[in-house]
Amino acid sequence: MPASKTKTTITSDPAGSSKSVPNYEQAFSELEQIVSQMESGQMPLEASLEAYKRGNLLLDLCQKSLAEIEQQVKILNERQQLMPFNTQAE
Repeated sequence: MPASKTKTTITSDPAGSSKSVPNYEQAFSELEQIVSQMESGQMPLEASLEAYKRGNLLLDLCQKSLAEIEQQVKILNERQQLMPFNTQAE
């Protein structure tokens, strides 16, 4: 199976379980699922709190990803070609 082009790292949540950091599409999909589950009103309080925390993390990841992509789109060279975005430069 070919390797994915997205970065995946492992982080630990306070409960001690490990979750991988998803790419934008995965994060957005999971966020939609969380919102749907929470809107259903069928989640217990503890599960709702954990879902809310995870949703905040996913939202932050999506916002940062979109901001980076937006910055890349703004950086065009004289040939109107997309230039690589350097996160270290201002």
